[in-house]
Amino acid sequence: MFFPFAMSPVASYTIQVPVHGRYLLRMPEGGASSPLLAGFHGYGETAEDEMARLEAIDGSSGYCLCSIEALHPFRTPKGVSGASWMTSKDRDLRIAENVGYVDGVISAMLDFGRISSRVVLHGFSQGAGMACRTAVLGRHAVTGVMLLGGDIPPELERLERMRQVHLARGSRDPLYVEDRFMLDAGRLSKAGVHCSPVTFVGGHGANEAYYSSAGEFLGAIGR
Repeated sequence: MFFPFAMSPVASYTIQVPVHGRYLLRMPEGGASSPLLAGFHGYGETAEDEMARLEAIDGSSGYCLCSIEALHPFRTPKGVSGASWMTSKDRDLRIAENVGYVDGVISAMLDFGRISSRVVLHGFSQGAGMACRTAVLGRHAVTGVMLLGGDIPPELERLERMRQVHLARGSRDPLYVEDRFMLDAGRLSKAGVHCSPVTFVGGHGANEAYYSSAGEFLGAIGR
């Protein structure tokens, strides 16, 4: 039976709830506080994937290594667990949540005296955007940012807060293409950021050539 009455429109709302984030921590030998190298993994990866990259960078053994896992877990098409930093839905809310989450991780380590005031960020692929947002929008000043295979979010301003940037892509990377890479390098230069653009022979990911160049950058900003 059909009842010809009008239905009210569906309204959409959001509600804030507590959620737990996960991160991995590896302290260097010795009890003194150390500089921090915090990393952000790519789409569908986990904190373990990014920790492996951080550990492979030349000279990273003298840093407190922190690999932060994205807040949005899912099962990848390969049937394994992974996580994502960003979706197109409720984008502004996700950005604010992610930046607040990372701020909280860094604050926790500062409060317990685990790290010194020197903070370096590393991001791969989708995690590169998260590293940029943390440096520009977060409440903790950074010494430098290392970006691999991922672009700088186009809407970001105040790029000078990134201070020094190691910007890298593989020569055969189909996702982070050369035109985008050059555009990002230009944006950083225009903002007065000391940028070290590097193109290495490889694809969408890290290899020995990348780890070597990243280690040189890490060593230079640590002096």
